[in-house]
Amino acid sequence: MDEQALLGLNPNADADFRQRALAYFEQLKISQDAWQVCAEALAQSIYSDDHIKFFCFQVLEHQVKFKYSELTEVQQQLIRETLITWLQAQMLNPQPEKTFIRNKAAQVFALLFVTEYLTKWPKFFFDILSVVDLNPRGVDMYLRILMAVDAELVDRDVVHTSEASYYFALTLEARRNTLLKDTMREQCIPSLVESWYQILQNYQYNNSELTCQCLEVVGAYVSWIDLSLIANERFINMLLGHMSVEVLREEACDCLFEIVNKGMDPIDKTKLVESLCQVLQSAGLFSIDQEDDVDFLARFSKLVNGMGQALIASWTKLIKNGDMKSAQDTLQAIEAKVSLMLQLLIHEDDDISSNIIGFCYDYLHILKQLSALSDQQKANVEAIMLAVMKKLTYDEEYNFENEGEDEAMFVEYRKQLKLLLDRLAQVSPELLLASVRRVFNTTLQNWQTTRFMEVEVAIRLLYMLAEALPVSHGAHFSGDVTKATALQDMMRTLVTSGVSAYQHTSVTLEFFETVVRYEKFFAVEPQHIPTVLMAFLDHRGLRHTSPKVRSRTAYLFSRFVKSLNKQMNPFIEDVLNRIQDLMELSPPENGYQALLSSDDQLFIYETAGVLIVNSEYSAERKQVLMRNLLTPLMEKFKVLLEKLMMAQDEDRQMALADCLNHAVGFASRTSKAFSNKQTVKQCGCSEVYLDCLQTFLPALSCPLQKEVLRSGVRTFLHRMIICLEEEVLPFIPSASEHMLKDCEAKDLQEFIPLINQITAKFKTQVSPFLQQMFMPLLHAIFEVLLLPAEENDQSAALEKQMLRRSYFAFLQTVTGSGMSEVIANQGAENVERVLFTVIQGAVDYPDPIAQKTCFIILSKLVELWGGKDGPVGFADFVYKHIVPACFLAPLKQTFDLADAQTVLALSECAVTLKTIHLKRGPECIQYLQQEYLPSLQVAPEIIQEFCQALQQPDAKVFKNYLKV
Repeated sequence: MDEQALLGLNPNADADFRQRALAYFEQLKISQDAWQVCAEALAQSIYSDDHIKFFCFQVLEHQVKFKYSELTEVQQQLIRETLITWLQAQMLNPQPEKTFIRNKAAQVFALLFVTEYLTKWPKFFFDILSVVDLNPRGVDMYLRILMAVDAELVDRDVVHTSEASYYFALTLEARRNTLLKDTMREQCIPSLVESWYQILQNYQYNNSELTCQCLEVVGAYVSWIDLSLIANERFINMLLGHMSVEVLREEACDCLFEIVNKGMDPIDKTKLVESLCQVLQSAGLFSIDQEDDVDFLARFSKLVNGMGQALIASWTKLIKNGDMKSAQDTLQAIEAKVSLMLQLLIHEDDDISSNIIGFCYDYLHILKQLSALSDQQKANVEAIMLAVMKKLTYDEEYNFENEGEDEAMFVEYRKQLKLLLDRLAQVSPELLLASVRRVFNTTLQNWQTTRFMEVEVAIRLLYMLAEALPVSHGAHFSGDVTKATALQDMMRTLVTSGVSAYQHTSVTLEFFETVVRYEKFFAVEPQHIPTVLMAFLDHRGLRHTSPKVRSRTAYLFSRFVKSLNKQMNPFIEDVLNRIQDLMELSPPENGYQALLSSDDQLFIYETAGVLIVNSEYSAERKQVLMRNLLTPLMEKFKVLLEKLMMAQDEDRQMALADCLNHAVGFASRTSKAFSNKQTVKQCGCSEVYLDCLQTFLPALSCPLQKEVLRSGVRTFLHRMIICLEEEVLPFIPSASEHMLKDCEAKDLQEFIPLINQITAKFKTQVSPFLQQMFMPLLHAIFEVLLLPAEENDQSAALEKQMLRRSYFAFLQTVTGSGMSEVIANQGAENVERVLFTVIQGAVDYPDPIAQKTCFIILSKLVELWGGKDGPVGFADFVYKHIVPACFLAPLKQTFDLADAQTVLALSECAVTLKTIHLKRGPECIQYLQQEYLPSLQVAPEIIQEFCQALQQPDAKVFKNYLKV
């Protein structure tokens, strides 16, 4: 072997050596006989370096996995002998191999097993067992090989094939694996199980590592072997014995869990679980409070969860089968586990609690199905409810300022508890409401002296009731009187107790979330609106010391104001005055720290817009207020644009451009308040927004930071087309001209949707403008598309593809809006060029989205121009180019009907042919029968069949024919 290259296998080797080692590995994989050198190195223990040994196994692995069938019988025998020789050596070596080498060796054994077991090596396991006997190092390898075999046969996490052929290969692999497992069950599983029993018996007291490994093997195999081989007295007794040995019990727990999880007859399953429970209980394992090993308890909780869910699955099957007697017995068995379940659910360790939630959830599902609950069942429901309320509580260690992995896990755990709470509401809504009300009222009476986590959870429970007790459109305060009264009382307490002043971010946020969740309360008791508004506007909300609270409050405030609508009337001007300082455009000067980020300010501007537009003021007053809101932005914009023009430093240019972009964004956001019922015109605000347009458009001619500025102004134009309608049209030509100057693919891609929006909205009104800018736009597009790009530049290729799609979408909009004259009036040469680009898009580019659009354009043009009175020469173009395109596109190798977009493209291709037939009649059929299809060497009977399908009145018939 290349000793120099092997030096690069060491993790500490420098990059050049490592590169050389990688290249050497690739070279050996291709080589015909390199694997023999590696096999010899392993069999004769030539190398002592661990990384070289691992490397040799990798080369062998590649040979077995990808090139095994190319080997001769003798060579295949050599690989088998090499592995057995290496295995024999393991028991004699002074030191065991490193774990990573043993695992890799086990993988190679497993690959050889799936390749050879059914044909050349049926005694695979017996040969290994005869080598290892009960030698601890040999047993270790044997168990690792068993786990690797299970991973090959069962473990679906192992993706063995590429995505493209995945499903086909999966089916073949599944068949092979089923055959392997069936053969193993017949030929060797009983012997393997016996070997496991011997290993467990031999090592349970003197080698915990091997014992745990063996228990893991039993747990893995139990899912697909005959359960009676394991679920019998001698095995179960041994496993239960392991449950009281500290170093073994976690693995024993997992093994019992797999046994319980095995699918079987419901009555047998109940018996199995019950017998296990009796022994576990008599061994004292149900006394949770005496156990302080949380790792073990987490596994034990998973086991109890498995037993509970297994019993519930049995109960469900028995009910379905109508066996009421057995179902009743099983239900009793379930009920007997509830007190244990509750102990685990309430445990202070969240992992232990989380592991039992499935059982708890399913148990409540059973109760939901019963016609009446016994007193004990009602007590169980209440106990679960109290446990959930307690476990929802944050602990002291939760870091609110810097949330990490532990915090994220608690948030996930809370979501699980929420599901339990929702299920509790389905079982007993009255009990849930009463329990929450009790906790809420008790806590809020003394909130000043109560710990933050208890106050937070009390408000959180009220918040969660909104989803747990669902109603349509948030109408919590009408309908069921008891519920409405309880919720109304709690909301009144929430807003009048002063708890919004609690000095903890979690309580503050929960307060605002809940107020917004129950916004309908303020329709019933509007007298509380000022109190809540003040909380939003002062140091408790938008001016809180925590940026996180300020940011969330900005969003919630916007929602609150929108939901109250007309009820905000008395407070509009006061609120606008109070939020004025929060809307200041933060200048990009050093050291100035605004209270809200620009994203948060968007919500404040939107809120201000909503307050003005939804007010009951006259149009004149609305205009004044809107002008007061937007004038500071316009003035600041002019100043900042001048500063940008003169800025030399690039960082300063970027900061100024961002600030200008924010100003445009804020103005844009205020316009979201308008609607069909309250248009800009009706509110008297057209003039203000037209002034904004005149202020912002000069930014398009700024040579610096073009991308940022154009993007902002373009978004504003999109909004104004919707809001100002025709009044925006005079600004479009000059804006378009500026945006088409020295633009790149991305600029054009983003500009085309603007033109599409104008075209689709104003149609013939903009025809003169479109005719004027049609060719300049196309020239700009073609120029970018023709730019040379490097062969491997994926992003440039993608940008061009997206621009091509945008170009075709533009043509589709023009033709689809009934303005084909825009194209027709561009002169014969230009029209022809455009038509050829569409043909090219339909046939040459392997992009089904663009192809679909091109066929839509072609069928539209045929519909408009394809009749007897169409433009001169167009009929000729139809036969020479459009008809061939309809055949050439689907015949391309890249036209993949397994892809949904391609199917849509084919459908539009069919529509194009149908439209040609519709416009040209028998002439079209004649052309296909006598000229075009014979030129493709199509058989006469198929030509006949094709033309008949095309002439069917139902378009679907032809579409389906084409697909086939």
